[in-house]
Amino acid sequence: MSEKSVSALGCPGLTRRRFLHFVGATLALSVTPLGQAAETSKNPSILAVRVWPAEDYTRVTLEHDSPVKYSHFILEAPDRLVVDIEGIEFNKVLESLSGKVAENDPYIKLLRAGRFKPGVVRLVMELKTRVVPQVFTLQPVGAYGHRLVLDVYPEVPVDPLLALLQEQNRSDRPPSGEELKLEDPATLENPPEKAGNKTDSKPAESGKDKGKSKVTRLVTITLDAGHGGEDPGAVGKKGTREKEVTLAIARRLKTRLERHTNVRVALTRDGDFFVPLGTRVQKARRVQSDLFVSIHADAWIKPEAKGSSVFILSEKGASSTAARWLAQKENDADLIGGVNINVKDPFLARTLLDLSQTATKSDSLRLAKAVLGELGGINTLHKASVEQAGFAVLKAPDIPSILVETAFISNPEEERKLADSKYQEQMAEALTRGILRYLEQNPPAAKSTLAQIEID
Repeated sequence: MSEKSVSALGCPGLTRRRFLHFVGATLALSVTPLGQAAETSKNPSILAVRVWPAEDYTRVTLEHDSPVKYSHFILEAPDRLVVDIEGIEFNKVLESLSGKVAENDPYIKLLRAGRFKPGVVRLVMELKTRVVPQVFTLQPVGAYGHRLVLDVYPEVPVDPLLALLQEQNRSDRPPSGEELKLEDPATLENPPEKAGNKTDSKPAESGKDKGKSKVTRLVTITLDAGHGGEDPGAVGKKGTREKEVTLAIARRLKTRLERHTNVRVALTRDGDFFVPLGTRVQKARRVQSDLFVSIHADAWIKPEAKGSSVFILSEKGASSTAARWLAQKENDADLIGGVNINVKDPFLARTLLDLSQTATKSDSLRLAKAVLGELGGINTLHKASVEQAGFAVLKAPDIPSILVETAFISNPEEERKLADSKYQEQMAEALTRGILRYLEQNPPAAKSTLAQIEID
C-alpha cells in the first residue's frame, strides 16, 4: 500500500507503516478500497487525562487503549481549540476534564468534552490567550498506551534569554553576595563527611583556593533537571521519582550558585513538564551559556548498584557497557515524554550535528573531573574516573557539558538518600564546589559586547 492510498482512506498524516500498525492494533476494522469500515469490536476508550502547565507551553495528554481518528481547528472570539475524536464513547474520564485545569494555567481557561454527534466526542479548550496548537499522537511506550497530545504554545514563544533577564530583575530576589570564588567547606551549612574516594581530579588547596576570583565577567550556567511531565524518569522501589529529585537538586544548586554576583543560572525546566532533549540544548545556547550541567538519578537492573557518576559526550562509543545502556535509556526520554516528530527545527538540527569542537570536549572533561572530585566527598563513586557515552543532551557544540548521575535511585539505600532534603543540599553543595573550582582554574574568555549583559 502506498503513502497516497493511506491518505485516501481518510487517515491524513499516517505513513504506510503507521497505518499498518493502526490496522493490526484494532483487529476489528476491515477496510475496503472505497474507504468503508465495518466495526466488529469495542470502540477505543479514553483511560486517563493529564494536564501539564508551564510557562513554555501547556500539554494535555489523553491516553487511550487503541488508536483513534481525530481532527482539530481553532475558533476565535473567544479563542478556543476544538478537537473531534471519532469512534469513542463519552465516559467518566472525559466527564472529569473540567477539574483538570489549574486556575494559574498560563494558557488554558477551561477544558470540557461532550457528545457532538453519534460516534464523535468533541473536546473544547477555552484559552486565555492566542496560541499555536500542536495536536499529534504517540504510539505505546513504557507504561503508556496510545496517547493523543494537545500542546498549546503562546503565539510569541517564550524567549529563554529574556526570561532569564526578567528573573534576574525580580524585586523579591535575594541580594547577591560575594564575587565568584571557591566556597570554604568549613563554612557550609551541611559539611560532608569524606567517603575516601580517590579520583583523577586535583585536591582542594585551602590556601590558594581562597581569595578573589579570576573570573572577571558574568558567567551563565544552564542547569538541566532530567525528565519531567509525562516522563517520570527512573522510579525507586518506594516510589521516589527521578524527575522530582532532579528538579529539587537543580533548584538548590541554582540558589547556591547565584549567591555570587557574577553568576546567573538558567533552568531548562522549573516545574513538572516535559522538555525534549534537543530543546534543552537549544535553551542553553540561546542564553549564551558558559556551562551546561544535566542532573539525573541513576537506575540499574540490579538493586545493589550504587554510587555517583559524571559523564561527558563520547562521539566514538561509550566507555563501558553500562554507560552505553544508560545513555540509551536517557535518550529514550523523548519517546516517553512525547515529541512531535512532525516539527522540524533547522537551527536545532545544525546544533546536534556539529560535534567536532575538540576544545569544548576538553573543557567538558576538566569540568567533569572537578565535579567528580567533590562528589567523592559525599557519596561512594560508581567509578573513580569520568565516563563517556552518547548522551543527546550533551551535544551542544560550543558549551562545556556534563551529565551527573547523583546516585542510584534503584538502590534502596540511595533512594532514601535522594529523597532526603539534607542529602539534596549536600549534593548541591558538592556540585557548587566542583563548578566553582573549574571556573577558577579555567576562567571563561571574554564574550562579545552583545553577550556581556550584566544585571546587578
